[in-house]
Amino acid sequence: MSDVPLETSISTAARPPEDAALLAVPFAADLDPPVGLPVPAAALLACYEAKGEAGEIVEVPVARGEAVGRILLYGIGDGSADALRKAGAAVTRRGRGREEITVVPPGASAGAVAAFTEGALLAAYTFRIGETAASSRPVASIRLVTGATGAPGDDRGTGAPGDDGRTGDAAETGGTGETGTAAVEAGIARGRAVAGAVALARDLANTPASVKTPAWLAERAAEQGVTTRIWDERELRAGGFGGILAVGQGSVSPPRLIQLSYEPEGEATGHVVLVGKGITYDTGGLSLKPTEGMKFMKTDMAGGAVVIAVLGALAALGARVRVTGLIAAAENSFSGTAQRPSDVITQYGGRTVEVLNTDAEGRLVMADALAYADAELDPDVMVDIATLTGAIGIALGKGLGALFASDDGLAAELAGAGEASGERLWRMPLIDDYVPALESSVADLANIEAGSAYGAGSITAALFLREFTGKRPWAHLDIAGVGRSTVDEGLSAKGATGFGVRLLLEWLSGR
Repeated sequence: MSDVPLETSISTAARPPEDAALLAVPFAADLDPPVGLPVPAAALLACYEAKGEAGEIVEVPVARGEAVGRILLYGIGDGSADALRKAGAAVTRRGRGREEITVVPPGASAGAVAAFTEGALLAAYTFRIGETAASSRPVASIRLVTGATGAPGDDRGTGAPGDDGRTGDAAETGGTGETGTAAVEAGIARGRAVAGAVALARDLANTPASVKTPAWLAERAAEQGVTTRIWDERELRAGGFGGILAVGQGSVSPPRLIQLSYEPEGEATGHVVLVGKGITYDTGGLSLKPTEGMKFMKTDMAGGAVVIAVLGALAALGARVRVTGLIAAAENSFSGTAQRPSDVITQYGGRTVEVLNTDAEGRLVMADALAYADAELDPDVMVDIATLTGAIGIALGKGLGALFASDDGLAAELAGAGEASGERLWRMPLIDDYVPALESSVADLANIEAGSAYGAGSITAALFLREFTGKRPWAHLDIAGVGRSTVDEGLSAKGATGFGVRLLLEWLSGR
């Protein structure tokens, strides 16, 4: 994986410095912080009516010789991984504009430290072209204290309920001393790897389309330290990738198909193909979007960005499964050469599609990639991820990604990974009664519902993709509602969220 420049660094120290200007300590009524409070902790918490909820912070001034420092008592809620991510995010956000925060971790286990680190670094993410005001910059450094870990009164650390603190093969449980230090270091490493991958996905999606052509995206993908193959427009034409070519033919920036291949050390436990939508900008084509609908379309390749970031991070997490990533990249523009409503195109493998709406382009490029994966790569499982339909944002809002799956076991695995990673999914139905919505009078399929009364745009889009999976176990993640954020709060920054990176890394590293 290329080094993702996270703006906030994380290091360790055996003890907090006596002159720490800002010290953050886990929140509990029986707290015995390593630097004294002016009054008993229980009295302070009662005064502020603090409940210890995840992300809750009580700030207390303390004497530092002639100066004044501050202690942040931060709530850890139920101690679950999700609660610790929220706690890390809250601490980082409170330190915005500062050079350093010293933090007593919320537990001694690698799992607790990984979750806290992940939340802290995700909340520190920024993307800006130009100067950033000093007060708006994320905290430059977080120092975790290895000699004072664990929830108050618990020398084992804080993990998810029912969890022994283990996260992956590298995790270790333990209290203070060498075992605790090793666990903290392992947790930091995992948290940094996951947060770095999310930051990469966000960076790619947030980059303006004036820079982010399909060729540029292919170049960034090739930097991830895995085997790379890139099809240019001539190779796409020779290979019969009619969907990718049709979508990209209206742009001066030609399309690309990007293939990334991760091979684990030793025998692989299976082969997974990930397919990502890589529309670097979406005007809607000749079925032109209104201005408001175009403003965020530089992030319409968020699914492709997730696939690139995941492939780059697998080695750092020690994933044992073989993974192939396919990113179908094109710019959906309008010009005299753009595809027209009523055109019939031939997808990879020979299926013909009547294009009734050029703004339903993501499914056309992904159909090529899915059909290629089925015919040539022989995967055990295929999963695609895309900002595919506006309808899913209406159905599920901004807090849940949509999961469609042809296999119940695969659906359960992905839903479980979503819960564990904090990127929750809601399973949606694949209703076979809606398949006639895709019928065309002149081609094998239509790319949208052709004047019938079915509706359910997200479901019919998923059914369209299913036609190209060859009946293999397959799942489709529609992240149109959760792939972008309009606010800067919690773990998210305004702009691309990188949704899907954490849940796919959780799923793949456990296979």
